[in-house]
Formats: sequence, structure tokens, C-alpha cells
Amino acid sequence: MRLKTRAGIVAALLGALSGACVVGCGGRTLSAGDDAGGGHDGAQVSSSGSSGGGRDAGQGSGTDSGSDRWIADGGVGREATVRDGSSGSGTGSDSGGTCHGGVCTPGTQQCSDDSHVVTCGSDCQWGAPWPCATGICSANACAGTTTNAPASCASGGPGLTNCGPDAGESCCTSLEVAGGRYYRTYDLADGGLAQYGLADGGPTGEADPATVSGLRLDKYLVTVGRFRQFVNAVYPDGGAALPDAGLAWTPAAGSGKHAHLNGGLGLANNGPEGGYETGWDTGDDSNVAPSDAQLLHDVSCTWTASPGTQENLPINMVNWYEAYAFCIWDGGFLPSEAEWGYAAAGGSQQREYPWGATDPGTANQYAIYDCFYPSSECWAGTVNIAPVGTATLGVGRWGQLDMAGEVWEWILDGYKSPYAGPCADCAYLATTSLRGFRGSAFDAPENSLAAPVRGYDHATDFFDFIGFRCARTP
Repeated sequence: MRLKTRAGIVAALLGALSGACVVGCGGRTLSAGDDAGGGHDGAQVSSSGSSGGGRDAGQGSGTDSGSDRWIADGGVGREATVRDGSSGSGTGSDSGGTCHGGVCTPGTQQCSDDSHVVTCGSDCQWGAPWPCATGICSANACAGTTTNAPASCASGGPGLTNCGPDAGESCCTSLEVAGGRYYRTYDLADGGLAQYGLADGGPTGEADPATVSGLRLDKYLVTVGRFRQFVNAVYPDGGAALPDAGLAWTPAAGSGKHAHLNGGLGLANNGPEGGYETGWDTGDDSNVAPSDAQLLHDVSCTWTASPGTQENLPINMVNWYEAYAFCIWDGGFLPSEAEWGYAAAGGSQQREYPWGATDPGTANQYAIYDCFYPSSECWAGTVNIAPVGTATLGVGRWGQLDMAGEVWEWILDGYKSPYAGPCADCAYLATTSLRGFRGSAFDAPENSLAAPVRGYDHATDFFDFIGFRCARTP
């Protein structure tokens, strides 16, 4: 692992098992056994195990500058053996949410006809038929791809309809992810971590089972161009208004739920309050303020005050509330952590990386990370951030790109470690100011690319290394 330095940032990961301070401790000592818990001083990243490294944050929002940017735990390794040999059916005593006396296993699906799918709820009963957005149900799942333009791509143009290697695909392309079962936590065999003194847990590290119903997950990260359409909708004058000028649009109360699940109730809440997903809280409207002052807050921000050459870059400097609101406005929702992790792991394949076990290399073919893009040097500004979908060999099992690298991605859940018990179409929705993110970033080291790695920060914070993508009904 190379050490990279830019604008006061020194990156080091999993290298301080002896108890000494890691390079880039940001003013406090981190050693093996330290809790990788989050605070308002910067984003935190972990997998399972004890903390093993730290990173100095040369940027952040407000007073966060110079704080610990993130921490990563041990326990990340190479691809785990699939122990049950399943194809994601959600069966088995540890699948999360199984029950006795029911007619189906929670999270599993079947076609009710050639264009509708039904999902087994947490009560082990089939729910109401749901129309496939693609109009096709095959092999017990919605099938195909949708390119029907959501609001953010309706007008067409840079960052809206010119994604992909030939610049001819809708940036709003959303791909079906077939539902199934997987382990949210897993040790991976090898992973090249011997150099850091970490023991290999192997496949016995599989834990925290979850079942996930089918959904659509956007192929690309949300681009600057797409987010610009949202800003134009939110602010009455297209984003030039002062933050106190009022908003032209805010999410409706209760919107943003996974309405196709549990008879319209949404995801089950496996936080202490229980119940189901409540959707958008209008009390959070004031946290949606994507003004130029915020979006241009950092030297590495991808936003520009007017459309320019960066419309195909992933939007950053967006807080969790704004990511959630965007997805609602765009006709979708933020993916839950179980959904995002399932897609990144390739479901029951429990992949090391979203694309498999191939080493990511340094040629930007699999992932944009560690400042290898475009020329192995870290630079101020957006030089190290690539247009979305650049790393085409990094495609996941269901076709999504940039699930590792580019920017971390906000998810719906609050953060809890370890995970809160078995899960069947669930999210951790406890009242908390901490929200999770997944996926690694353009300047993060290779270890952070592994599919199980998790991170979190305060929902109101915004950084140059966090963006998001949306999910949609199947």
C-alpha cells in the first residue's frame, strides 16, 4: 500500500497493529482495539473487527476540516466460499426473517403473471402483486432494464443522456437486481492482508444474514448534471437564491418509502422502535439546502455554478437529507444498507469486490481509487475524480458501475455496529444523527474497495468524497 499525500492528507490503512499512531491520525492516537465509532469530526469507515488505521481529513464541512476523515477496521479479506450453495432464494434457518406456519420465505419473490411480481413479507405470506417497471416478469423476478427518463434526465444533455463508454446511454439507467439472501458480514480468504498482520478469518466469518427483495438500482452514480435539475426544482430561481429564500419543492410527508414491500408499509425497521419505514419527515425540510455556497464549499467539489465540463462527474458535497430528497424527487428512494450491500456482494456469491476477486490494479479499469486516476498522483480539485462509469470492468453482478471507488454512497440506514440481528427487507431506522455510506472513494486506498466495508457520518455533513445513487421499485 502506497502512502499518498495531497493538500495535507496522508492516507494510511490497517498499518498500526502495534499500538502506535497511524500516519494521518488527525491529532489523536488510534491503535488496534480502538473503537471505530463516529463523531462529528469526520466520516468513519469500518468493516468488522478492531480499528486498524486512520486518515487525516484535509477537508469537510464547516469546522470538520483537519479532523479524522475515516477509520477502517480489520477483517477485510478475499472472496468467501458460498457455504449454502444457494442462488439467493432466501431459504434456510438463518436467512433472517424465516417463520413457521407460513407459505413462503421472507424476501423471496415469484411472478403472479408475466408482468407482475409478488414478494413474501415478514409474516411469511405473499403480498399484493406489484407491476414490474420493465413490464416483464420472468424466472420469479422482474427482468430487463428501464431507461424511462426520471425527472433528472427528462430534458436530456450532458450528465443526463451521455453516460457509458460510447456516451450514448441515459445516466438514469436503472437495472433489475434479483432478490435473494446473503451475509452482510463476511471475512474473505486472503485479501493480501498478511502484510498488515491480519489473520484470515476465511468463510467462517460469514454472519448477519439478510434477505432482500428484488429492486432496481441505478447503474450510475448521480451526476452533477442530474443534480442540477434537482437544484433547479428546489430553488425558485434555479439555485441562485440565498438559503433563506425558501424552497420551491420539498418531499411530501411519508414519501420515499419502499412502497412495494410489506403491503405498502415499506421496509421493516430493525431498530429499537420497530415498526416500518415512515418515509420523509417534513421536520427535515430545513436540511435540504443545496445552494452554491454548500456545493462549492470545497476545492474538490464537482459542482459548478453553471453547466460546464463536469456534468458527467459524480455529485459530491451533498448531505444525507439532500440525497434522500433527490431520490424521492426523481421517483425512487435511497437504497437500504442491506440492498446496497447485497448488490455489491453479488448476492449469495459474497464477492470480494463488486466485480469479483480480480485485483483492481492501477489502470482505472475496475475502480477509481487511491488517486490512480488519471496518472497516479493526488491533485487538488477534481482531477482525480472520473466521469461516472469510467471503470467499465468494475461492473457488478447486476450491471451497476462504480460500486467501489469514485465516491462513497449515502444509504438509507442509520449506523449500527454490529448489525441489528437477522434482516428480511429491513433497515436500521432508529432515531440517530449518524447515517451510513458504502463503496470507497477516488482517494481511498485499495483495502476500502472490499464489498463489506462500511462507513458513517452525521446526516447533515457533506464531503468531497461522498455522493449517492438511487434505487427504485422493481
